[in-house]
Amino acid sequence: MSQFSKVKELVDSLEDDFAKFYDKGNQAAGTRVRKGMQELKNLAQEIRIDVQEKKNNQ
Repeated sequence: MSQFSKVKELVDSLEDDFAKFYDKGNQAAGTRVRKGMQELKNLAQEIRIDVQEKKNNQ
């Protein structure tokens, strides 16, 4: 369940940068959003692998 908390924290941490990029056009915020989304993708992949392993071991 701690991995789910990491996902929530990551998404919450990106909220301000999303607003800065989409509402104000701040390009640096867009870069931070892209970086954060890449981290989210990697974390999601780790979770998928973990779930698959647990499912296969039952």
